[in-house]
Amino acid sequence: MSTETTDAPAKGDMSLIEHLKELRNRLLRAAVAIVIGAVVGWIFYEKIFSFLTVPYCDVVEAKRQTCALTSFDPLEPFGFRAQVAGYSGIFIALPVIFYQLWRFIAPGLYRKEKAYAATFVALSTTLFVSGAAVAYLTLPKALEFLLTIGGEGIDNLTNVTKYTTLVLFTMAAFGVGFEFPILLIALQFVGVVQPSTLSKWRREAIVGITALAAIITPSVDPISMFALAIPLYVFYEASILAGRLIVRRREKARLS
Repeated sequence: MSTETTDAPAKGDMSLIEHLKELRNRLLRAAVAIVIGAVVGWIFYEKIFSFLTVPYCDVVEAKRQTCALTSFDPLEPFGFRAQVAGYSGIFIALPVIFYQLWRFIAPGLYRKEKAYAATFVALSTTLFVSGAAVAYLTLPKALEFLLTIGGEGIDNLTNVTKYTTLVLFTMAAFGVGFEFPILLIALQFVGVVQPSTLSKWRREAIVGITALAAIITPSVDPISMFALAIPLYVFYEASILAGRLIVRRREKARLS
């Protein structure tokens, strides 16, 4: 008899009600982590706001203009600060969110599987943060394109809420996009897709990745689109290599 234990029931032994209860518990824990992170974001709002406005200020100050964002609604600053705090909460709570996701999709997490949880959380968080960082570093060029595409005769009065929404959405979109290799590796791990199949789909993948990057990039500018599409295709190729390693290990395990 196996002596391995787990603090969660195996998914195959759970009823639909138990699945729903577990999902509720995971969502509640993730929500609590986001709320705590949002409180931290509210407290450190000034520093976060200053960080978010750096790309915009770099662009307008290069044109010898004053870096100032506008607000025409007395209620807007409060809603804007709440928005910044909310997004900050999600970013801060990422490890908890990914861990709760893993605990829900993993089949019970026995002792030998817990190492996969740590790897999943670390890799998912690193990729999301990396994607957000790429978006942030790309923003100055993207903003320069957007602010000059209309010509010299336009005086840009940038609204504070619309600007930060653009920045935060772009960072979030890149972060989610950078989770792409985890999805492909997972599909190969469970046998849904084979590395050989992904190799044959390279041309289709290029078209699909480019279209996906164009869809999920909030600014719709070509600079951001290609800044997302190029890493995604690199991840596609890396996922194929990872899939081949998975297949080789399975073959060795089967023959041994």
